[in-house]
Amino acid sequence: MDKFSTLTSTIVPIPTRNIDTDQIIPARFLKATTREGFGDNLFRDWRYDDQGNPKDDFILNDTKVSGKILVAGKNFGCGSSREHAAWAIHDYGFKVVVSSFFADIFKNNALNNGLLPVLVSDPFLQTIFELYAENPDLQLKVDLSQQTISIEGTDKQEIFEINDYKKYCLSQGYDDIDYLLSQQEKIEAYEQENSY
Repeated sequence: MDKFSTLTSTIVPIPTRNIDTDQIIPARFLKATTREGFGDNLFRDWRYDDQGNPKDDFILNDTKVSGKILVAGKNFGCGSSREHAAWAIHDYGFKVVVSSFFADIFKNNALNNGLLPVLVSDPFLQTIFELYAENPDLQLKVDLSQQTISIEGTDKQEIFEINDYKKYCLSQGYDDIDYLLSQQEKIEAYEQENSY
């Protein structure tokens, strides 16, 4: 995974509430066992009609909209616990998802796959949507070390919470296996000292 420190980016807003994992990546696309290619089917049923043609009114099909930060309505990632939802968002190119509530399983899956879920207050989330409506070039800055998210060009900022272990892993570009491998010498030394 890539190391994460700070990210300043334009945003892709999807203000819909209660976006579940089946909307993020429909179940019929869960046959693959590697993480690659899931981004092609991110929000598949919202992006394409039954014939596979892009829907003009869905934001991911708007060529003027881009960014590495997805800003979603409250209660993002609810529903089934499929890890593929985090894979699809990350594979599409998003590094951060912002919402005022995340389903716990989605939040953990995101953190395990190099995707940073940033939890903000309802008023802060609403401010982002309102300012974006006025300025589609709006940018957010996410600073992992300071655990802050700020709206560029304003004085609006919030602190977000993150588990210390997951914060360290993201900053180093580690998943859980990478972290264990980074501790290999310590583990081996401990085993030698405590072998019977």
